[in-house]
Amino acid sequence: MKNNVKTAMLLAGLGGLCMAIGSLWGQGGLVVGAILGLGITGFSYFMSDKLAIKSARAQLVTAEEAPRYHQVVAELSARAGIPMPRLYIAPNPQPNAFATGRNPANAAVCINQGLMDFLTWEEISGVLAHEISHVKSRDILTQSVAAAIGQTITFVANMAMWGAMFGGGDRERGANPLGALAMAILAPVAAGIIQMAISRSREFEADASAARLLGTGEPLARALEKLELGTARIPVAVNPSTESAYIVNPLRGGRGMSSLFSTHPSTADRIGRLRSQEWAAS
Repeated sequence: MKNNVKTAMLLAGLGGLCMAIGSLWGQGGLVVGAILGLGITGFSYFMSDKLAIKSARAQLVTAEEAPRYHQVVAELSARAGIPMPRLYIAPNPQPNAFATGRNPANAAVCINQGLMDFLTWEEISGVLAHEISHVKSRDILTQSVAAAIGQTITFVANMAMWGAMFGGGDRERGANPLGALAMAILAPVAAGIIQMAISRSREFEADASAARLLGTGEPLARALEKLELGTARIPVAVNPSTESAYIVNPLRGGRGMSSLFSTHPSTADRIGRLRSQEWAAS
């Protein structure tokens, strides 16, 4: 229920921001913004998983192609009491993973090739337990919608900025060039703050749930140590609006001042929490 409320708030926020940007061009712009917001909201709800998989250039793998991958996820899904998600592997050399989809019945888990190259299967099981926990808690939709909001707001804000620069001076049509420029700057920042607040709490919750699924937090803790090093050493080109979907931030490590604005909590904090208590298998 909690994640359903979060998702509803995100969807409402998307529509509201599109309408706010459109309102800078008067009544007509408000209507266009409302239509655009509703259209993108519906599209992100039904297509977010396909967009995420396509963005990662991932390929669906069968049990014959990746037997250990399927075996681990099947066991974890059974323990969590959810349907088996579709499984993908992305060619990305960086060790990382994400889950996506609008609900457990329409979920997908994707791991990068780098994850299998750098981690043991015990450590990979910790990563997969984390992703299955996201699926079970239904916050994969929340993260997918958050990513869609980030992409949409950035796109619409850029349109507003260019419209203000080249066509916004016509005040008789109701345009407000200064307001459009301000919105172009502030709207993506607001979207990023929303993603950051939602993603940080979500990662801690999924870590704890993964530890309970396995009966121990050690496999995930060791995996996070390697993922922290791997993401720092192997930079990749990832759409910034999708970074919150990954188990660790694919664009930078979780250290220093940059961690203050990261969509993920400090990796050291996550490892500390996993190792600070005993976990009973759920």
